[in-house]
Amino acid sequence: MTFTSRDLAILQDIVSEAAQIEIMPRFRALGEGTVREKTSHLDLVTDADENAEWRIRDAVAKAFPKALFVGEESVERDRSLLDKIAGADLAVIVDPVDGTSNFAWGLPLFGVLAAVVSKGETIAGLIYDPVGRDWLAAIRGEGAYGISSGGGTSDLKVARPAALSELTGVTSWYLMPEPRRSSLAANLAKTKATFAYRCAAYEYRLVAEGRCHFSLHYHLKPWDHAAGVLIHNEAGGYSALLDGTPYTPIRHDGGIMSAPDRDTWNVLRDALLT
Repeated sequence: MTFTSRDLAILQDIVSEAAQIEIMPRFRALGEGTVREKTSHLDLVTDADENAEWRIRDAVAKAFPKALFVGEESVERDRSLLDKIAGADLAVIVDPVDGTSNFAWGLPLFGVLAAVVSKGETIAGLIYDPVGRDWLAAIRGEGAYGISSGGGTSDLKVARPAALSELTGVTSWYLMPEPRRSSLAANLAKTKATFAYRCAAYEYRLVAEGRCHFSLHYHLKPWDHAAGVLIHNEAGGYSALLDGTPYTPIRHDGGIMSAPDRDTWNVLRDALLT
């Protein structure tokens, strides 16, 4: 399935319109009853998540009428959507507000993630920052680039490899089950520094722009990773599941790590996960 730069521009317009109409007017303005817990006080959904997703869904249906739409909130209602990704000629996978806890707490660390998938393979991806109104974007095989709020573009390039003790990264170690959780938390001291922004959009942005060296996540929801992994790979990086197999948006468990290259990925796996 071909997905062109013109198609990607249409998807950008859909995402930015939803952010302008449904997300930003609610930022730091959420009223009583507009924030709800899913599984815990760290797993939230807001009216902005739901309304933005429904607007994106409806616009995608008009622009790409044959596409399967898979959104985080849609899957909450119909988990069978995940099983349809592998066979879809074209699927659009969206996280309408990635970093919902940050958004609900009034922190400007959230974004919109959108990936385009064909037969289980990611072919295009977007990361949008509604606060800064800028983007990261990629089409498979064409490189990754940033788009400023003024429309200027710049190529993305991951960080240079470095010694383990000089590596910096972002992790969600706290989501891992024991005993790996405690083991990883201790092993991270072998690196220079690690951070957790609770927002895959920002964390993939950091590794794709070369601001830090690696990312390590445990949960494999496709709306969190499909766009970011493609953008990181197109910026020259290397990603794989924690068992060493390639990432695909049809895998939904097992964890994933991204690094500047395969050698650095192997160093990190040996130091952090064994």
